[in-house]
Amino acid sequence: MQQAGPEGARRQWLIAATGAVGGVGLLATAWPFVDSMELSARALAVGGPVVVDVSDLAPGQLRTVPWRGKPVWVMRRTPEMVRALQQPNPGLADPLSKASEQPPACANATRSERPDLFVAVGVCTHLGCTPVLRLDDPAINAELHAPGGFLCPCHGSRFDLAGRVVKNVPAPTNLEIPEYRFLSDTSVQIG
Repeated sequence: MQQAGPEGARRQWLIAATGAVGGVGLLATAWPFVDSMELSARALAVGGPVVVDVSDLAPGQLRTVPWRGKPVWVMRRTPEMVRALQQPNPGLADPLSKASEQPPACANATRSERPDLFVAVGVCTHLGCTPVLRLDDPAINAELHAPGGFLCPCHGSRFDLAGRVVKNVPAPTNLEIPEYRFLSDTSVQIG
């Protein structure tokens, strides 16, 4: 039943205006909720690649950078460290890294694209603790036949300077090597 005349037109206009204002109010109320569902710039950056400048990394120095919520190590090895890694070591559980996670280009004795630069996820493969670099520990040096290694403080797992695990320790596999590439001689992109 439609009303004729100016009263009916006015009523229709009021109904349309009220509906429009209500719709705008609903959108204004819903917008913050919808907007909060988008990933923040920080969340987007967590999964993205990380570029590391290695120009100022001294031989024997280790730098830790965050990537995907994990610590990633970038270490410049000395020539002595590289020579030691290339020697056979019967004390390693997986010396050829057959059961390890690493890019194909890192399937070698140094587990790296360039022998002098080592990139690895700094998380023990046993229970997820962060191993520490020990360059001055005589026991580790003797066991690994190298000038240093990584020691997991939680349960005593030991890794050489290529992240290869020693036999008879809790860690089941070598440290993970993430995907990475060299953008130049002085910068590495992880991820």
